Amino acid sequence: MKQIYTTAVALALSAGLYAQDPIAQKYASLITADDAKKHLSIIASDAFEGRETGKPGATMAANYIEAEFKRLGLQPPVNGSYFLNVPLVENSFTVKTLTINGTSYAYRKQFYANAYNTGITADNVITATDFVYLNHKKGGDPAVELGSTDITGKVVLLVNDGESPPNVSKRIDFIQTKKPALILATSANVANILKNLYGGRGNGGGGRLTIKEDGPIPVLAPVYNISAEVAAQLFVNSGETFETFQASGDADGSQPNTVLKGQISTTISTISNEAKAVDVLGYMPGTDLKDEVLVFSAHYDHIGLTTSGTDKVNNGADDDGSGTTGILEIARAFAEAKKEGHGPRRSILFLGNVGEEKGLLGSKYYTDHPVFPLEKTITDLNIDMIGRVGYDYIGKPDSANYVYVIGSGMLSTDLRKANELANKTYTKLDLDYKYDDPNDKNRFYYRSDHYNFAKHGVPIIFYFNGTHDDYHQPGDEVSKINFPLLAKRAQLVFYTGWDLANRDKRPVVDGNTGKQ
Repeated sequence: MKQIYTTAVALALSAGLYAQDPIAQKYASLITADDAKKHLSIIASDAFEGRETGKPGATMAANYIEAEFKRLGLQPPVNGSYFLNVPLVENSFTVKTLTINGTSYAYRKQFYANAYNTGITADNVITATDFVYLNHKKGGDPAVELGSTDITGKVVLLVNDGESPPNVSKRIDFIQTKKPALILATSANVANILKNLYGGRGNGGGGRLTIKEDGPIPVLAPVYNISAEVAAQLFVNSGETFETFQASGDADGSQPNTVLKGQISTTISTISNEAKAVDVLGYMPGTDLKDEVLVFSAHYDHIGLTTSGTDKVNNGADDDGSGTTGILEIARAFAEAKKEGHGPRRSILFLGNVGEEKGLLGSKYYTDHPVFPLEKTITDLNIDMIGRVGYDYIGKPDSANYVYVIGSGMLSTDLRKANELANKTYTKLDLDYKYDDPNDKNRFYYRSDHYNFAKHGVPIIFYFNGTHDDYHQPGDEVSKINFPLLAKRAQLVFYTGWDLANRDKRPVVDGNTGKQ
Protein backbone atom coordinates (compact mmCIF):
# COMPACT_ATOMS: atom_id res chain seq x y z
CA MET A 1 0.00 0.00 0.00
CA LYS A 2 2.75 2.44 0.88
CA GLN A 3 4.41 2.18 -2.53
CA ILE A 4 1.11 2.67 -4.34
CA TYR A 5 0.30 5.70 -2.19
CA THR A 6 3.65 7.45 -2.68
CA THR A 7 3.52 6.77 -6.41
CA ALA A 8 0.11 8.39 -6.59
CA VAL A 9 1.39 11.42 -4.73
CA ALA A 10 4.37 11.66 -7.07
CA LEU A 11 2.07 11.55 -10.11
CA ALA A 12 -0.07 14.31 -8.68
CA LEU A 13 2.98 16.46 -8.05
CA SER A 14 4.34 15.87 -11.53
CA ALA A 15 1.00 16.98 -12.92
CA GLY A 16 1.35 20.28 -11.09
CA LEU A 17 -1.45 19.60 -8.60
CA TYR A 18 0.80 20.12 -5.58
CA ALA A 19 -1.02 17.45 -3.60
CA GLN A 20 0.01 17.53 0.03
CA ASP A 21 1.01 14.30 1.73
CA PRO A 22 -0.57 14.34 5.22
CA ILE A 23 1.89 11.71 6.42
CA ALA A 24 4.88 13.87 5.43
CA GLN A 25 3.19 16.90 7.03
CA LYS A 26 2.68 15.04 10.27
CA TYR A 27 6.38 14.33 10.70
CA ALA A 28 7.57 17.67 9.33
CA SER A 29 5.57 19.29 12.13
CA LEU A 30 7.98 17.68 14.60
CA ILE A 31 10.68 20.05 13.34
CA THR A 32 10.06 22.99 15.66
CA ALA A 33 11.72 26.19 16.75
CA ASP A 34 11.59 25.18 20.41
CA ASP A 35 13.25 21.82 19.87
CA ALA A 36 15.88 23.37 17.60
CA LYS A 37 16.71 25.90 20.30
CA LYS A 38 17.30 23.13 22.84
CA HIS A 39 19.89 21.49 20.59
CA LEU A 40 21.63 24.64 19.45
CA SER A 41 21.85 26.11 22.95
CA ILE A 42 24.08 23.15 23.80
CA ILE A 43 26.04 22.76 20.55
CA ALA A 44 26.90 26.46 20.30
CA SER A 45 27.44 27.06 24.02
CA ASP A 46 30.67 28.48 25.42
CA ALA A 47 31.35 25.05 26.95
CA PHE A 48 32.02 23.66 23.46
CA GLU A 49 34.73 26.32 22.91
CA GLY A 50 33.91 26.96 19.28
CA ARG A 51 34.18 23.27 18.22
CA GLU A 52 37.55 23.61 16.48
CA THR A 53 38.65 20.44 14.69
CA GLY A 54 41.15 18.45 16.75
CA LYS A 55 40.25 20.30 19.96
CA PRO A 56 38.16 19.12 22.95
CA GLY A 57 35.12 21.20 21.94
CA ALA A 58 34.78 19.34 18.66
CA THR A 59 34.95 16.03 20.52
CA MET A 60 32.17 17.23 22.83
CA ALA A 61 30.02 18.12 19.82
CA ALA A 62 30.67 14.74 18.20
CA ASN A 63 29.67 12.97 21.42
CA TYR A 64 26.47 15.02 21.62
CA ILE A 65 25.48 14.11 18.05
CA GLU A 66 26.30 10.45 18.69
CA ALA A 67 24.06 10.45 21.77
CA GLU A 68 21.19 11.93 19.77
CA PHE A 69 21.60 9.35 16.99
CA LYS A 70 21.48 6.60 19.61
CA ARG A 71 18.41 8.10 21.25
CA LEU A 72 16.62 8.22 17.90
CA GLY A 73 17.42 4.59 17.19
CA LEU A 74 19.67 5.22 14.21
CA GLN A 75 22.14 2.45 13.46
CA PRO A 76 25.95 2.86 13.89
CA PRO A 77 27.23 1.99 10.37
CA VAL A 78 31.02 2.09 10.88
CA ASN A 79 31.74 -1.42 12.14
CA GLY A 80 29.28 -0.92 14.96
CA SER A 81 30.34 2.67 15.67
CA TYR A 82 28.81 6.06 14.91
CA PHE A 83 32.31 7.49 14.40
CA LEU A 84 34.35 7.42 11.22
CA ASN A 85 37.91 8.29 12.22
CA VAL A 86 39.39 10.98 9.99
CA PRO A 87 43.20 10.68 10.25
CA LEU A 88 44.53 14.22 10.38
CA VAL A 89 47.99 15.66 10.87
CA GLU A 90 48.55 19.14 12.29
CA ASN A 91 51.64 20.78 10.87
CA SER A 92 52.64 23.66 13.13
CA PHE A 93 55.48 26.08 12.75
CA THR A 94 57.41 28.64 14.71
CA VAL A 95 59.54 31.41 13.30
CA LYS A 96 62.63 31.27 15.47
CA THR A 97 64.48 34.25 14.04
CA LEU A 98 64.12 37.09 11.55
CA THR A 99 67.04 39.45 11.02
CA ILE A 100 67.05 42.29 8.49
CA ASN A 101 70.17 44.37 7.92
CA GLY A 102 71.50 43.47 11.35
CA THR A 103 68.29 44.11 13.32
CA SER A 104 66.36 41.20 14.82
CA TYR A 105 62.57 41.09 15.01
CA ALA A 106 60.29 38.94 17.18
CA TYR A 107 57.59 36.73 15.76
CA ARG A 108 54.11 38.04 16.59
CA LYS A 109 55.53 41.31 17.88
CA GLN A 110 56.70 43.02 14.69
CA PHE A 111 55.47 40.43 12.18
CA TYR A 112 53.23 37.37 11.98
CA ALA A 113 52.58 34.49 9.60
CA ASN A 114 49.27 32.82 8.79
CA ALA A 115 49.36 29.04 8.75
CA TYR A 116 46.81 28.78 5.95
CA ASN A 117 48.94 30.66 3.45
CA THR A 118 52.42 30.06 4.77
CA GLY A 119 52.59 26.42 3.90
CA ILE A 120 54.98 24.14 5.72
CA THR A 121 58.66 23.94 5.00
CA ALA A 122 61.15 21.60 6.58
CA ASP A 123 63.22 23.10 9.40
CA ASN A 124 64.91 25.70 7.34
CA VAL A 125 67.18 28.74 7.22
CA ILE A 126 66.51 31.25 4.45
CA THR A 127 69.13 33.89 3.68
CA ALA A 128 69.38 36.57 1.00
CA THR A 129 71.53 39.59 0.14
CA ASP A 130 68.80 41.37 -1.81
CA PHE A 131 65.04 41.37 -2.30
CA VAL A 132 62.61 42.14 -5.13
CA TYR A 133 60.09 44.92 -4.70
CA LEU A 134 57.05 43.89 -6.75
CA ASN A 135 54.99 46.52 -8.51
CA HIS A 136 51.33 46.73 -7.57
CA LYS A 137 48.35 49.02 -7.75
CA LYS A 138 44.93 48.36 -6.23
CA GLY A 139 42.99 45.77 -8.19
CA GLY A 140 45.87 45.12 -10.56
CA ASP A 141 46.50 41.84 -12.37
CA PRO A 142 49.40 40.11 -10.56
CA ALA A 143 50.51 38.29 -13.72
CA VAL A 144 50.74 41.53 -15.66
CA GLU A 145 52.52 43.27 -12.79
CA LEU A 146 55.11 40.53 -12.44
CA GLY A 147 55.73 40.35 -16.16
CA SER A 148 59.01 38.62 -16.99
CA THR A 149 60.63 39.29 -13.61
CA ASP A 150 62.23 36.10 -12.28
CA ILE A 151 61.58 35.65 -8.56
CA THR A 152 62.50 31.97 -8.24
CA GLY A 153 64.37 31.47 -4.95
CA LYS A 154 64.15 35.21 -4.15
CA VAL A 155 62.81 37.20 -1.24
CA VAL A 156 59.96 39.41 -2.46
CA LEU A 157 58.23 42.41 -0.91
CA LEU A 158 54.53 43.03 -1.52
CA VAL A 159 52.79 46.25 -0.48
CA ASN A 160 49.06 45.63 -0.05
CA ASP A 161 47.71 48.94 1.24
CA GLY A 162 44.05 49.49 0.34
CA GLU A 163 43.64 46.01 -1.14
CA SER A 164 40.79 43.67 -0.14
CA PRO A 165 41.70 40.38 1.60
CA PRO A 166 40.47 38.23 -1.34
CA ASN A 167 42.63 40.20 -3.75
CA VAL A 168 45.62 39.93 -1.43
CA SER A 169 45.12 36.16 -1.27
CA LYS A 170 44.80 35.95 -5.05
CA ARG A 171 48.02 37.93 -5.47
CA ILE A 172 49.93 35.78 -2.99
CA ASP A 173 48.61 32.57 -4.57
CA PHE A 174 49.91 33.69 -7.95
CA ILE A 175 53.30 34.73 -6.56
CA GLN A 176 53.60 31.29 -4.91
CA THR A 177 53.43 29.63 -8.34
CA LYS A 178 56.71 31.37 -9.23
CA LYS A 179 58.58 29.63 -6.37
CA PRO A 180 60.04 32.50 -4.32
CA ALA A 181 62.00 31.67 -1.16
CA LEU A 182 60.15 34.09 1.15
CA ILE A 183 57.25 36.52 0.74
CA LEU A 184 57.19 39.66 2.88
CA ALA A 185 53.82 41.43 2.79
CA THR A 186 53.14 44.78 4.39
CA SER A 187 50.13 47.05 4.80
CA ALA A 188 48.82 49.61 7.25
CA ASN A 189 46.67 46.89 8.84
CA VAL A 190 49.55 44.78 10.13
CA ALA A 191 50.20 46.84 13.28
CA ASN A 192 46.55 46.62 14.37
CA ILE A 193 46.40 42.89 13.68
CA LEU A 194 49.54 42.32 15.75
CA LYS A 195 48.03 44.30 18.62
CA ASN A 196 44.53 42.80 18.49
CA LEU A 197 45.39 39.17 17.77
CA TYR A 198 48.67 38.68 19.57
CA GLY A 199 48.76 41.46 22.14
CA GLY A 200 52.52 41.80 21.84
CA ARG A 201 53.19 38.11 22.59
CA GLY A 202 56.27 36.56 21.08
CA ASN A 203 56.85 33.13 19.59
CA GLY A 204 53.97 30.77 19.14
CA GLY A 205 52.87 28.16 16.66
CA GLY A 206 50.31 28.15 13.92
CA GLY A 207 48.88 24.96 12.49
CA ARG A 208 47.46 23.54 9.32
CA LEU A 209 45.46 20.31 9.27
CA THR A 210 45.74 17.83 6.43
CA ILE A 211 44.53 14.28 5.87
CA LYS A 212 47.40 12.01 6.80
CA GLU A 213 47.22 9.72 3.79
CA ASP A 214 47.25 12.65 1.37
CA GLY A 215 50.94 13.00 2.12
CA PRO A 216 52.88 16.19 2.72
CA ILE A 217 51.29 19.41 1.58
CA PRO A 218 53.10 21.34 -1.15
CA VAL A 219 56.12 23.25 0.10
CA LEU A 220 55.32 26.92 -0.30
CA ALA A 221 57.23 30.05 0.45
CA PRO A 222 56.61 31.31 4.00
CA VAL A 223 54.52 34.48 4.02
CA TYR A 224 55.44 37.03 6.71
CA ASN A 225 53.11 39.97 7.31
CA ILE A 226 55.50 42.68 8.43
CA SER A 227 54.91 46.00 10.16
CA ALA A 228 55.92 49.36 8.70
CA GLU A 229 58.93 49.30 11.05
CA VAL A 230 60.21 46.06 9.53
CA ALA A 231 59.46 47.22 5.98
CA ALA A 232 61.46 50.41 6.58
CA GLN A 233 64.46 48.36 7.79
CA LEU A 234 64.52 46.49 4.48
CA PHE A 235 65.61 49.69 2.69
CA VAL A 236 68.51 50.64 5.00
CA ASN A 237 71.20 49.27 2.66
CA SER A 238 69.50 50.22 -0.59
CA GLY A 239 70.27 53.94 -0.75
CA GLU A 240 66.55 54.61 -0.41
CA THR A 241 63.96 54.87 2.34
CA PHE A 242 60.67 53.07 2.10
CA GLU A 243 58.84 56.41 1.89
CA THR A 244 61.04 57.96 -0.81
CA PHE A 245 60.98 54.80 -2.86
CA GLN A 246 57.19 54.68 -2.82
CA ALA A 247 56.94 58.40 -3.53
CA SER A 248 59.04 58.00 -6.69
CA GLY A 249 56.33 55.91 -8.34
CA ASP A 250 53.82 56.98 -10.97
CA ALA A 251 50.72 58.97 -10.12
CA ASP A 252 48.77 55.75 -9.70
CA GLY A 253 51.42 54.32 -7.36
CA SER A 254 52.96 51.97 -9.90
CA GLN A 255 56.64 51.13 -9.62
CA PRO A 256 58.82 48.97 -11.80
CA ASN A 257 59.82 45.65 -10.26
CA THR A 258 63.11 46.50 -8.58
CA VAL A 259 65.93 44.48 -6.99
CA LEU A 260 67.22 46.21 -3.83
CA LYS A 261 70.12 45.40 -1.53
CA GLY A 262 69.31 43.98 1.90
CA GLN A 263 70.67 41.32 4.26
CA ILE A 264 67.83 39.00 5.25
CA SER A 265 67.91 35.84 7.35
CA THR A 266 65.14 33.79 8.95
CA THR A 267 64.87 30.39 10.64
CA ILE A 268 61.67 28.33 10.70
CA SER A 269 60.98 25.25 12.80
CA THR A 270 58.13 22.83 12.07
CA ILE A 271 56.41 20.05 14.01
CA SER A 272 53.84 17.47 12.87
CA ASN A 273 51.36 15.85 15.28
CA GLU A 274 48.35 13.62 14.69
CA ALA A 275 44.99 15.22 15.47
CA LYS A 276 41.86 13.42 16.69
CA ALA A 277 38.83 13.95 14.46
CA VAL A 278 35.71 12.00 13.54
CA ASP A 279 32.74 12.24 11.21
CA VAL A 280 29.53 11.20 12.98
CA LEU A 281 27.25 8.85 11.04
CA GLY A 282 23.71 7.75 11.83
CA TYR A 283 22.05 5.25 9.49
CA MET A 284 18.41 4.40 8.83
CA PRO A 285 17.91 1.37 6.55
CA GLY A 286 15.22 1.60 3.93
CA THR A 287 12.72 -0.97 2.76
CA ASP A 288 12.37 -2.08 -0.87
CA LEU A 289 15.03 0.37 -2.17
CA LYS A 290 17.40 0.07 0.78
CA ASP A 291 20.53 -0.39 -1.39
CA GLU A 292 20.22 3.26 -2.45
CA VAL A 293 21.21 5.93 0.07
CA LEU A 294 20.14 9.53 0.60
CA VAL A 295 22.57 11.70 2.60
CA PHE A 296 21.68 14.64 4.84
CA SER A 297 24.90 16.45 5.82
CA ALA A 298 26.11 19.37 7.91
CA HIS A 299 29.45 20.19 9.49
CA TYR A 300 29.57 20.42 13.26
CA ASP A 301 33.03 22.00 13.57
CA HIS A 302 33.74 25.73 13.78
CA ILE A 303 36.83 27.93 14.26
CA GLY A 304 37.37 27.67 18.01
CA LEU A 305 38.68 30.32 20.38
CA THR A 306 40.05 33.78 19.69
CA THR A 307 42.66 35.80 21.54
CA SER A 308 41.17 39.25 20.95
CA GLY A 309 38.33 41.09 22.68
CA THR A 310 36.39 40.12 25.78
CA ASP A 311 34.39 37.34 24.09
CA LYS A 312 36.89 34.55 23.42
CA VAL A 313 34.52 31.95 21.94
CA ASN A 314 33.56 31.77 18.28
CA ASN A 315 30.31 29.95 19.06
CA GLY A 316 29.32 29.24 15.46
CA ALA A 317 25.61 29.21 16.21
CA ASP A 318 24.74 29.87 12.57
CA ASP A 319 27.95 28.40 11.10
CA ASP A 320 27.16 25.59 11.31
CA GLY A 321 25.39 24.90 14.56
CA SER A 322 22.19 25.74 12.69
CA GLY A 323 22.84 23.09 10.04
CA THR A 324 23.80 20.50 12.64
CA THR A 325 20.62 21.28 14.53
CA GLY A 326 18.67 20.99 11.29
CA ILE A 327 20.08 17.50 10.71
CA LEU A 328 19.11 16.41 14.22
CA GLU A 329 15.59 17.73 13.73
CA ILE A 330 15.22 16.00 10.36
CA ALA A 331 16.58 12.78 11.84
CA ARG A 332 14.00 13.01 14.62
CA ALA A 333 11.19 13.41 12.08
CA PHE A 334 12.30 10.39 10.03
CA ALA A 335 12.89 8.31 13.16
CA GLU A 336 9.37 8.97 14.42
CA ALA A 337 7.95 8.13 10.99
CA LYS A 338 9.83 4.83 10.92
CA LYS A 339 8.72 4.01 14.47
CA GLU A 340 5.09 4.41 13.37
CA GLY A 341 5.45 2.29 10.25
CA HIS A 342 6.29 4.98 7.71
CA GLY A 343 10.01 4.39 7.27
CA PRO A 344 11.72 5.45 4.01
CA ARG A 345 12.00 3.18 1.00
CA ARG A 346 15.61 4.23 0.48
CA SER A 347 18.18 4.17 3.25
CA ILE A 348 19.20 7.45 4.84
CA LEU A 349 22.59 8.52 6.15
CA PHE A 350 22.76 11.46 8.55
CA LEU A 351 26.33 12.74 8.25
CA GLY A 352 27.95 15.16 10.70
CA ASN A 353 31.18 16.29 9.06
CA VAL A 354 34.30 17.45 10.87
CA GLY A 355 37.01 19.69 9.44
CA GLU A 356 34.88 21.74 7.05
CA GLU A 357 36.47 24.93 8.29
CA LYS A 358 39.92 23.41 7.68
CA GLY A 359 39.33 22.65 4.02
CA LEU A 360 36.29 20.31 3.78
CA LEU A 361 38.44 17.57 5.29
CA GLY A 362 35.77 15.34 6.86
CA SER A 363 33.59 15.20 3.76
CA LYS A 364 36.65 14.65 1.59
CA TYR A 365 37.67 11.70 3.72
CA TYR A 366 34.14 10.25 3.66
CA THR A 367 33.79 10.54 -0.12
CA ASP A 368 37.26 9.04 -0.59
CA HIS A 369 36.34 6.22 1.84
CA PRO A 370 32.56 5.94 1.59
CA VAL A 371 30.80 3.68 4.07
CA PHE A 372 28.07 3.29 1.44
CA PRO A 373 29.00 3.17 -2.27
CA LEU A 374 28.85 6.57 -3.95
CA GLU A 375 27.32 5.00 -7.04
CA LYS A 376 24.39 4.01 -4.78
CA THR A 377 24.25 7.47 -3.15
CA ILE A 378 21.40 9.29 -4.86
CA THR A 379 21.81 12.81 -3.41
CA ASP A 380 23.51 14.85 -0.71
CA LEU A 381 21.31 17.50 0.90
CA ASN A 382 23.82 19.71 2.69
CA ILE A 383 22.87 22.39 5.24
CA ASP A 384 25.41 25.07 6.11
CA MET A 385 24.00 28.18 7.86
CA ILE A 386 20.18 28.34 7.96
CA GLY A 387 19.56 30.30 11.16
CA ARG A 388 20.03 33.94 10.22
CA VAL A 389 19.19 36.63 7.66
CA GLY A 390 22.13 37.45 5.39
CA TYR A 391 23.32 40.79 4.03
CA ASP A 392 21.11 40.81 0.93
CA TYR A 393 17.88 40.47 2.93
CA ILE A 394 18.52 42.62 5.98
CA GLY A 395 15.80 45.27 6.20
CA LYS A 396 13.81 43.96 3.25
CA PRO A 397 10.11 43.08 3.49
CA ASP A 398 9.53 39.36 4.11
CA SER A 399 13.24 38.99 4.77
CA ALA A 400 12.62 35.95 6.96
CA ASN A 401 11.13 33.85 4.18
CA TYR A 402 13.99 32.87 1.88
CA VAL A 403 16.86 30.45 1.51
CA TYR A 404 19.71 30.39 -0.99
CA VAL A 405 19.68 27.18 -3.01
CA ILE A 406 23.01 26.25 -4.60
CA GLY A 407 23.82 23.38 -6.94
CA SER A 408 20.34 21.83 -7.14
CA GLY A 409 20.32 21.69 -10.94
CA MET A 410 24.02 21.49 -11.69
CA LEU A 411 24.07 17.69 -11.81
CA SER A 412 20.38 16.79 -11.94
CA THR A 413 17.40 18.69 -13.29
CA ASP A 414 15.22 16.13 -11.47
CA LEU A 415 16.68 17.24 -8.15
CA ARG A 416 15.99 20.91 -8.74
CA LYS A 417 12.39 20.11 -9.70
CA ALA A 418 11.95 17.97 -6.59
CA ASN A 419 13.14 20.77 -4.31
CA GLU A 420 10.96 23.36 -6.03
CA LEU A 421 7.88 21.11 -5.84
CA ALA A 422 8.45 20.46 -2.16
CA ASN A 423 8.70 24.18 -1.56
CA LYS A 424 5.60 25.05 -3.61
CA THR A 425 3.62 22.32 -1.91
CA TYR A 426 4.60 22.96 1.70
CA THR A 427 7.05 25.65 2.83
CA LYS A 428 6.65 28.40 0.20
CA LEU A 429 10.01 29.99 0.85
CA ASP A 430 11.62 32.34 -1.65
CA LEU A 431 14.21 30.08 -3.31
CA ASP A 432 17.04 32.46 -4.16
CA TYR A 433 19.45 31.25 -6.86
CA LYS A 434 21.79 34.25 -6.70
CA TYR A 435 24.81 32.11 -5.82
CA ASP A 436 23.78 29.10 -7.88
CA ASP A 437 26.72 29.45 -10.25
CA PRO A 438 30.12 27.70 -10.25
CA ASN A 439 31.62 31.00 -11.46
CA ASP A 440 30.10 33.08 -8.64
CA LYS A 441 32.87 35.34 -7.30
CA ASN A 442 32.14 34.16 -3.73
CA ARG A 443 32.70 30.55 -4.84
CA PHE A 444 30.06 29.28 -2.39
CA TYR A 445 29.51 26.17 -4.52
CA TYR A 446 33.04 25.07 -3.65
CA ARG A 447 33.01 26.10 0.00
CA SER A 448 30.95 23.51 1.86
CA ASP A 449 30.83 19.75 2.20
CA HIS A 450 28.41 19.06 -0.65
CA TYR A 451 31.21 19.82 -3.11
CA ASN A 452 33.10 16.64 -2.26
CA PHE A 453 29.99 14.65 -3.22
CA ALA A 454 29.53 16.69 -6.40
CA LYS A 455 33.13 15.97 -7.41
CA HIS A 456 32.16 12.30 -7.50
CA GLY A 457 29.05 12.92 -9.58
CA VAL A 458 26.53 12.72 -6.71
CA PRO A 459 23.72 15.30 -7.14
CA ILE A 460 23.65 17.86 -4.34
CA ILE A 461 21.74 20.77 -2.88
CA PHE A 462 23.42 23.32 -0.62
CA TYR A 463 20.97 25.25 1.62
CA PHE A 464 22.42 28.56 2.89
CA ASN A 465 21.27 31.86 4.39
CA GLY A 466 24.22 33.98 3.24
CA THR A 467 26.88 35.72 5.29
CA HIS A 468 26.38 38.49 7.84
CA ASP A 469 28.44 40.68 10.18
CA ASP A 470 28.89 37.83 12.67
CA TYR A 471 30.26 35.36 10.11
CA HIS A 472 33.38 33.78 11.68
CA GLN A 473 33.14 36.19 14.59
CA PRO A 474 32.42 35.71 18.32
CA GLY A 475 29.07 37.45 17.71
CA ASP A 476 27.67 34.35 15.98
CA GLU A 477 25.62 33.57 19.11
CA VAL A 478 22.50 31.54 19.83
CA SER A 479 20.70 34.71 20.89
CA LYS A 480 20.80 35.97 17.28
CA ILE A 481 19.28 32.87 15.69
CA ASN A 482 15.82 33.12 14.11
CA PHE A 483 14.52 29.73 15.24
CA PRO A 484 11.18 29.77 13.38
CA LEU A 485 13.12 30.48 10.18
CA LEU A 486 15.65 27.75 10.97
CA ALA A 487 12.79 25.27 11.48
CA LYS A 488 11.03 26.28 8.27
CA ARG A 489 14.18 25.90 6.20
CA ALA A 490 14.86 22.52 7.81
CA GLN A 491 11.30 21.49 6.95
CA LEU A 492 12.01 22.24 3.28
CA VAL A 493 15.06 19.97 3.44
CA PHE A 494 12.93 17.29 5.14
CA TYR A 495 10.15 17.47 2.54
CA THR A 496 12.65 17.30 -0.32
CA GLY A 497 14.35 14.34 1.35
CA TRP A 498 11.01 12.64 2.03
CA ASP A 499 10.21 12.77 -1.69
CA LEU A 500 13.66 11.56 -2.74
CA ALA A 501 13.66 8.71 -0.22
CA ASN A 502 10.26 7.42 -1.33
CA ARG A 503 9.89 8.09 -5.06
CA ASP A 504 10.17 5.23 -7.53
CA LYS A 505 13.25 6.48 -9.38
CA ARG A 506 16.36 8.25 -8.13
CA PRO A 507 17.21 11.67 -9.65
CA VAL A 508 18.77 11.31 -13.08
CA VAL A 509 22.30 12.71 -13.38
CA ASP A 510 22.08 14.80 -16.52
CA GLY A 511 24.28 17.80 -15.75
CA ASN A 512 27.88 18.88 -15.35
CA THR A 513 29.64 18.14 -12.06
CA GLY A 514 30.83 21.74 -11.81
CA LYS A 515 34.40 20.70 -11.11
CA GLN A 516 36.99 23.44 -10.84
